[in-house]
Amino acid sequence: MKGGSGGGGGVAPAKRRWRGLAIAVLFLVVLSMLVPLGFLLGLHSGFHSAGHIPLQRPSPSGDRSSHIDNLVRKLGPTLPKDVLKGFVNEAKNETSSINATPRTEQKKGIPIPPQVVMQPFTSKNISRINGKAKMKSDVDESEGFCDLKYGSYCIWREENREEMQDSMVKKLKDQLFVARAYFPSIAKIPAQSKLSGELKQNIQEVERVLSESTTDADLPPEIQKKSRRMEAVIARAKSVSLDCNNVDKKLRQIFDLTEDEANFHMKQSAFLYQLAVQTMPKSLHCLSMRLTVEYFRDHLFDKELSEKYSDPTLQHYVIFSNNVIASSVVINSTVVHARDTVNQVFHVLTDWQNYYAMKHWFLRNTFRDAVVQVLNIEDSDSYGKATLSHLTLPVEFRVSFPSNDSAPAIHNRTQYVSIFSHSHYLLPEIFKNLEKVVVLDDDVVVQQDLSALWSLNMGGKVTGAIEICSVKMDQLQSYLGDHSFQKHSCSWMSGLNVIDLARWRDLDISETYWKLVKEQVSMKEGSALLATLLTFQDQIYALDRVWVLSGLGHDYGLDIEGIKKAAVLHYNGNMKPWLDLGIPKYKEYWKKFLNHEDQYLSECNVNR
Repeated sequence: MKGGSGGGGGVAPAKRRWRGLAIAVLFLVVLSMLVPLGFLLGLHSGFHSAGHIPLQRPSPSGDRSSHIDNLVRKLGPTLPKDVLKGFVNEAKNETSSINATPRTEQKKGIPIPPQVVMQPFTSKNISRINGKAKMKSDVDESEGFCDLKYGSYCIWREENREEMQDSMVKKLKDQLFVARAYFPSIAKIPAQSKLSGELKQNIQEVERVLSESTTDADLPPEIQKKSRRMEAVIARAKSVSLDCNNVDKKLRQIFDLTEDEANFHMKQSAFLYQLAVQTMPKSLHCLSMRLTVEYFRDHLFDKELSEKYSDPTLQHYVIFSNNVIASSVVINSTVVHARDTVNQVFHVLTDWQNYYAMKHWFLRNTFRDAVVQVLNIEDSDSYGKATLSHLTLPVEFRVSFPSNDSAPAIHNRTQYVSIFSHSHYLLPEIFKNLEKVVVLDDDVVVQQDLSALWSLNMGGKVTGAIEICSVKMDQLQSYLGDHSFQKHSCSWMSGLNVIDLARWRDLDISETYWKLVKEQVSMKEGSALLATLLTFQDQIYALDRVWVLSGLGHDYGLDIEGIKKAAVLHYNGNMKPWLDLGIPKYKEYWKKFLNHEDQYLSECNVNR
């Protein structure tokens, strides 16, 4: 019994071991089938379906955000940051909301719109909202896609696209050009008489509109309908079989007419440019008239300081001008930078038309301790023979010459040489008690103290001036004729000149000048230049070039550091700082010496 029962007890454990192994094998078989099935059904968190990117379970707080950042970096080369900005913010918001929900709800993925992943950018699926590029949901694939190899070029192009000014006017001109080319050939075909009539009618309508409109704002409200009708008629005309030679001939005729029209407008613009240069702006004319009227209304405070006007121990500055604002800027800039203004006396020589305006302006405006005298150079009762029939300002000559012998004409260098006018030769008679004066043109701005000029030893020369060695005497041969000058000697300019009146009187410079003017009366253009250069031959003391920087009225390429260091800025050239034509980047050095709070300047719109 014991042996039998012992044998039965050994068999039972063996059966149980085989049964456990069989269950384990069966479990492994089932598991090996479930794992692939799980991948096929998309249950594994690493599997991505099309258009759907589930995120990993965000057990740590930063896992989900880091996963989104990785997603953005992956899509970065094709999707710019401004397009994905809204999507990333939305994803982060949803991340924070998921972290606050039970874990059973955190298995939800964040769907990405299919067009963001699958669709390249086009000009059609980009809209501009508040200046930024946004995606459009409706995409017109017929327009074609941007080439993805250019990255985000499409977005950049949309953000930086410049709006065409007056696009409708330009479109109408193009349509008119094409319609005129087809009309003669269509008109010769009897079967196309109706089309010819419509084409002619549309041409006349567009011509009438363009004759009354130069900008889109001037166009009538129904212009869109007219443009569509013209476009439809042109399309019908293009569908007609025509002799291409006729159309080509007509296009060439229109091209020639257009070229002639362009030449006309070029000449007209040149004329208007010269007109703007040589005439006084409306705002300055308004200021002169207002000041003149106010002078006769109230001139009780008109007082003269005659004892200072003729004191030879003081520093006397002379300005020839018919421009109230220009002369005021010269005086103000000189006084602002002067160490001592008690000894400064300014003499403004003007004409009858501007005399009272100048007088009233300088009586109602003070310039520290300096005094200002306004003189009418046309007043024969006061100055007798030392008068002219009209005021003449410094004369400017435009000189163009090649930078080198082989340079084409288009690369010619241009200089504006300013010289003394007839009025300058009256100085010894007008200021009989003075021995030395400094003459300033009204187109200069002073940036440093000028007192050093009064202690200048000119070695017996009559006048000190800035020499322009970029313009030699031989380059002025067309103005000088056959008169002999040292060929390579430098020319000189007005603008800032120190004049020894005592030496001037000794050499009788004025008489020499008037004789030369009479001799050169046949030379209308260059007589003043020639007479001045001959009169002051060997009588010029060359001032240091650091005193004056010229060219601010015509040269766009001046060095800004050089402008800041110069003692005097000379706006020689056509583009004066008080004109709309003035070079904008140089105007600020002139405008800062205006009194922007003055009532008359504001009322006449001079402070622009």
